[in-house]
Amino acid sequence: MLKEKFVDYIRFERRFSGHTITAYQHDLQQFADYLAFQYNLQDISLANHSMIRSWLVSLLSDKMTSRSVNRKLSTLKSFYRFCKKQGIISENPMSRIVSLKTSVKLPAFLEKESTEKLVSMVSSSDGFEHLRDAMIVLMFYTTGMRLSELCSLTHQSVDISKQTVRVHGKRNKERIIPLGSPLLNLLEKYLDAKKEYLKSYSIPNKTESLFVTTKGKPVYQRLVYEIVHSNLSGVSTLEKLSPHLLRHTFATQMLNEGADLNAIKEILGHASLAATQVYTHNTIEKLKSIYNQAHPRA
Repeated sequence: MLKEKFVDYIRFERRFSGHTITAYQHDLQQFADYLAFQYNLQDISLANHSMIRSWLVSLLSDKMTSRSVNRKLSTLKSFYRFCKKQGIISENPMSRIVSLKTSVKLPAFLEKESTEKLVSMVSSSDGFEHLRDAMIVLMFYTTGMRLSELCSLTHQSVDISKQTVRVHGKRNKERIIPLGSPLLNLLEKYLDAKKEYLKSYSIPNKTESLFVTTKGKPVYQRLVYEIVHSNLSGVSTLEKLSPHLLRHTFATQMLNEGADLNAIKEILGHASLAATQVYTHNTIEKLKSIYNQAHPRA
């Protein structure tokens, strides 16, 4: 089927992440269901721009945000480009569809005082499970890596002598991130505790994964999310206490301390500088706040 061929294309040729592939599949199925119900059309490659616009209107009527609608538009753009490339269609219906305007949403981040409290709280950890949780939290905060990237780390990912970690990001792009001495010291402590724990409970060490569960299996995203959420809840009252919050915090604090924007871009693994520049807005907002509080004519 056409949809399956498209999924193979974005998985093997474009090397999209598993999360993106799942989102694209959901979007296409949602669009297909709409066409079947509204127009009795079973082949989505035959949809025209009017049908696509009609779907967008229905999404907005259901109170979907412009940002979410634009993500679905991105799915359709990729799909119909694929159809055109394969010679399935002669005209791309998306050529007459314009993305919706969206407001820039500034990424939330932890204040320096909160991160200092967090680091102090987890750095005193002891025992395999607590050391693992501390390493996970600090790895996010000190490298800015993504949730999926952390879960895929292996022992070979870390080069202790060079003080670096090798990360495989979106579309399998590889990047190398420096690691500080405090984190490496905690890492060595964690690895010793992990080895002793697995040995004492006779758990076979069959995985190369850097972070493992209490059963010796690779950590999974839900578990890591819960670990981060639990630790962050002790230092912050922000609404979404996630690994991505630590990624935003890493980037914002780096920028506030004078780091070069291009360097931050490379560490985060952004495809373009535009994705990194959103963090400059946080810095500008901070400057405005200081100005309004301190200047007599503000």
